[in-house]
Amino acid sequence: MVYQMNKPFVIGIAGGSGSGKTFFLNCFLNHFTNNQISLVSQDDYYKPMDQQPLDENGWVNFDLPQCIDDQKLLTDLRTLINGETICKKEYTFNVDEDRARMLTIHPAPIIIIEGLFIFHFEKIAALFDMKIFIDADEEITLNRRLKRDIAERGYDKDMIMYQWINHVLPAYNKYLLPYKDSADKIIMNNTHVADDIIAVTEKLAGELKGVAGVER
Repeated sequence: MVYQMNKPFVIGIAGGSGSGKTFFLNCFLNHFTNNQISLVSQDDYYKPMDQQPLDENGWVNFDLPQCIDDQKLLTDLRTLINGETICKKEYTFNVDEDRARMLTIHPAPIIIIEGLFIFHFEKIAALFDMKIFIDADEEITLNRRLKRDIAERGYDKDMIMYQWINHVLPAYNKYLLPYKDSADKIIMNNTHVADDIIAVTEKLAGELKGVAGVER
């Protein structure tokens, strides 16, 4: 791993639905101050609903790379890496665009980009100094997906299972799994014990602060 001084240390974090990326990131970010680290989420670059692809039964398939405005994401990442602030509307499922928050993301010594397809987009993946792949067993990821989508998105179980079988698993196998072995770190997140992930993130945060020249 080669790091160029005076340039942000850029980390890509990918993982399938239900792998626990959000919990991992929340734990990881707690080890830094706001001026030490910036986070960019691929989810905020979903294209408008009228541009989303439909499957053979007429359901929107959000689990495809073409759902993402990867060119806008790439432009914003380059802007951030060059030391400039970016502003972007937050994307939230089931929230109208005119009610979405405006996000202001400032440059920092460490920049994290997280999302499903960030390793698949070649020009975006080329920006990373480190790639982290979060993984978990299929039964665990499905159970996490069920809990989340019922609680946060109001989906019923039948709809969740339809998406899981027809959208989520095919996307994981085609657009995520092939990049797993190319990651610098693979973190299995099968645990239900918060202390386990907190310990992993604490160790990783210590390593990165040293590499990026951030005070411990």
